[in-house]
Amino acid sequence: MKYALVHEWLTPKATGGSELVVQEILKSVEADLYALIDFESTNPQSYLFGRQIGTTFLQHFPMASKGVQKYLPLLPLAIEQLDLRDYDVILSSSHAVAKGVLTRPQQLHICYCHTPMRYAWDLTFDYLNSSAMGRGLPGSITRYLLHRLRQWDVISANRVDYFIANSRHTARRIWRCYRREAQVIYPPVHIERFPFLAQKSDFYLTVSRLVSYKQVTLIVEAFNQLGYPLVVIGCGPQLQALRHLAKPNVQVLGFCPDGVVEEYMAQAKAFVYAACEDFGIALVEAQACGTPIIAYGAGGALETVRDIRKHPDKGTGLFFLDQSPRALMEAVEAFEAQATAFSPEQIQLNAAKFAPTVFSDRYLTFLDGCYRDHLSR
Repeated sequence: MKYALVHEWLTPKATGGSELVVQEILKSVEADLYALIDFESTNPQSYLFGRQIGTTFLQHFPMASKGVQKYLPLLPLAIEQLDLRDYDVILSSSHAVAKGVLTRPQQLHICYCHTPMRYAWDLTFDYLNSSAMGRGLPGSITRYLLHRLRQWDVISANRVDYFIANSRHTARRIWRCYRREAQVIYPPVHIERFPFLAQKSDFYLTVSRLVSYKQVTLIVEAFNQLGYPLVVIGCGPQLQALRHLAKPNVQVLGFCPDGVVEEYMAQAKAFVYAACEDFGIALVEAQACGTPIIAYGAGGALETVRDIRKHPDKGTGLFFLDQSPRALMEAVEAFEAQATAFSPEQIQLNAAKFAPTVFSDRYLTFLDGCYRDHLSR
């Protein structure tokens, strides 16, 4: 059989959980790779260096290497221009439009959905309120474009034979947006990269893109009042604002290399996270270091973290149930009162459930089942 794997974009700055899924799929399945744009096959530091990758007309647009999101209205059209007629099985890794490729009736299309498009669904008003394109006449045009994008998104969901979701939370969102069932297969986390350290230092840590929905401002405000040491790692449009907001007990480091991030994760007293994520790969990475979690109790965190108040012997963190500085402050104080109850070994053991080998086994088993079902129809 001939396989094609379709992803949204491949650039040096796109190195998140969805790209890890692509990397693991390519280790398990011999597939030709396609994307809207590709600037990784020419990147000597990339595992894709020298690989032949099919792209769309967006590849040649100005500033495409900085991200094609600026060409959002053209993304559905672009993805539909990929000619995949010669393949038996289409695998898509989609958080925007990759699932919208055109296929024939005899082809099998299996989509690993990281999330239905957040800016078109859940976070529409967050994006509109935080952008100049959300106000005045540009705002009216943006709202119309997002309306049309939602229509296309639902239509293109019908081109998929089988959906895989990266969490039960995402599976519920897929049902709400598309009315399609999805098999849950957690994404791979390269837990072997993260050093285990049983003896922790006396600081808290958060690692995140510094954008509004990540709620890093909430974390800084809470620690400004608590006075406990906090380290913030990440880059994004809120970086300078957070540095102005932070009191002396809060260090906002900005971007750090992977090795530095891994050391901070291993040493941190606890990892703090306030966003509602579809999965939340950083939460698993911190646990791989034996580091406990203090997280907003919603989304994928409920599937990757065990609250010690419900699991006294195998707890890996604490949840707070309201995205507010006060709720986080109460959770931190609760953590301070029982920090010695956490077992770094149990925390690391929980992270092992998300190892790449677990993902590969489940993914290949699901593909095999889908293909057998497809043949029997």
